[in-house]
Order: sequence, then C-alpha cells, then structure tokens
Amino acid sequence: MRRTGTSRRSALTATGAFALGAVLTGCGGGPQSPGTSGGTGARTVALRAEKALRAAAARDSVSLLSRYEQAAAAHPVAETGLAPLQAAVREHLAALGGPAKAPGGSPAPAPPAVPTDARTALKELAGEERRVADARTVALLDAGPELARLLASVAAAGAAHAYLLTELAKEPLE
Repeated sequence: MRRTGTSRRSALTATGAFALGAVLTGCGGGPQSPGTSGGTGARTVALRAEKALRAAAARDSVSLLSRYEQAAAAHPVAETGLAPLQAAVREHLAALGGPAKAPGGSPAPAPPAVPTDARTALKELAGEERRVADARTVALLDAGPELARLLASVAAAGAAHAYLLTELAKEPLE
C-alpha cells in the first residue's frame, strides 16, 4: 500500500489548530451591538439577579425582625428568650445590606397580629423562621458563590432559630 502525505501527527496538529481557531473566534472581544448578549450583558444580568436576591433576602429579614419586635412587645415574659435571636436577625439584615424600610420610602407590609397566647406566638415565629430559611435555601441555586455562602449561613441560622423557638415554646414561660 502506498503512503499518502498525511501522517497521524500532521492530522492531529491540523485538527488542534482548527479547534483552537474555532474557540478563539467564539471568544472574540469585538464590538457587540446593545441587543446581543455578550460578556458585559451577561454580567449585567447576573449582577441584577444577585441584587434582586439580596434585596428579597433583606426584605424577609425586615419582616422577620418586625415579627420578633411585635412578639417581644406583646409577650414580655418571652422577651428574654427572643432577645438574642432578634439581635441575630438584625445582624443578618446588616450583612445582607438591607434597608430598614421597603424601597420607595413606603413602609414594609405589616406582619399579622401576634397571638395572645405566648406559646402560640413562639410557634408561629418558629414557622416564619422555617419559611424564610427554606426560601433562602432555594435561592442558593440562583446566587453567585459569595452570596450563596451568606444565604447558606443565614438559612442555617434561621433553621436553628426555628428549633430554639420551638423548644422555648415548650418551656414554662412564667
């Protein structure tokens, strides 16, 4: 059999050069029209999504903090147990960079009325902590690495708060 001029080495080199050319063409940094999605457009979209996630987490913390304040005011007997958890929620809000009010200067929506029974109020607060922790856990899927770490630790703290509130509701409050 007669040998052609193409060897295995030259075929692999040609394939590699072709693949490299295709990759470099796809990664070109040429000017893009405003309507096309490129590195800058994708980065802007990612930053907006991250900002929206952070704002939603901060709103949840504002609502949660309001519920803690109302429960403590309505049931002074539980205030000692609520104080450290309330302080932690305040720190979570600060870490999330959340405002004290809803955007646009309008106040945050009023949380539901606090039950007259302290145990029921603590159980409802535990349920709200669980709901917020679950929402933050779901948000991890859409968050960037840094925000995901923050949301994960705040969600874990919320789950711990829910457990502590449930246990506090079981204790004698008088």
